[in-house]
Amino acid sequence: MRAARLIKMVLLLQSRPSMTAAELAQELEVSERTITRDALALSEAGVPVYADRGRAGGYRLIGGYRTRLTGLARSEAEALFLSGVPGALREMGLEDAASAARLKVSAALLPSLRDASRSATQRFHLDAPGWYQEPETPDLLPVVAEAVWDDRVLAARYRDAERELEPYGLVLKAGVWYLCARADGTSFRVYRIDRFTAVALTGRRFEREESFDLPAFWEERAAQFARSILRAEIVVRLSPDGARRLPYVTDRAAAEEALAAAGPPDGQGRVTVTLPVESDVVAFGQLLSLGAEAELLEPADLRKRFADAAARMHALYSGDAGQR
Repeated sequence: MRAARLIKMVLLLQSRPSMTAAELAQELEVSERTITRDALALSEAGVPVYADRGRAGGYRLIGGYRTRLTGLARSEAEALFLSGVPGALREMGLEDAASAARLKVSAALLPSLRDASRSATQRFHLDAPGWYQEPETPDLLPVVAEAVWDDRVLAARYRDAERELEPYGLVLKAGVWYLCARADGTSFRVYRIDRFTAVALTGRRFEREESFDLPAFWEERAAQFARSILRAEIVVRLSPDGARRLPYVTDRAAAEEALAAAGPPDGQGRVTVTLPVESDVVAFGQLLSLGAEAELLEPADLRKRFADAAARMHALYSGDAGQR
């Protein structure tokens, strides 16, 4: 533990002109007294660490000293490619590996390029979860992530069913974590991490299928899922404004396909579309936001529900404000 800290301290000093004891203590998560002891240990070991005294003082390396301890471990190299998603790294338990990798890369750069990391992070930040929701990290995610990185077979309980999984990849979609895995040697499936009730590493490794392409697999399954939940159809007449807004209140792909297949506008400029929807209940809430810009034609029972809602709203708003 101390050896790793000493190496990290050298890399920090190598990547910056100088650092105060307070800055080093914060980076290494130790006390300033520990920093003093570590600097002395490095000096005794032949690393030329020099302490500048005074208010503007700090620690620095003398004479352009450079360590060769900059080679990336495999876990660090893999984590480096995910460094643009710091929240995901933290949730998978890879934050330390990514931090070490960034330090080693920074230490190997020319002095004129050492601000590249900060420059990039100040210009791009990925915030994966959607608005109006507080994402929760599944408790079992770090174990699942470890199995994914090491190609380890997982013994898992998913929705009260016991199974062994070959975990191929993790996907973070709108703040929700998913596992793409092969169950009991069969076809690949997708599992929501927060629906696992228990997972454990079996100690056995599996042979990864080299032809498996995680991005392509996820894109295909996501498209299948989006189509599968659209189990009902409605017929709706839309004003030009309603047609423009439809993709923003319902499934975008389904709305765009329905609008493209619609016939020419009628005399009022309205078009009639047949729209796949998740259910009548969902469609009611979605189209209600379009107000008079959308007229539901079919099914008849859903049209009656819109008519009843319109009558109630008319009664609510037709009198003076505050009267009942």
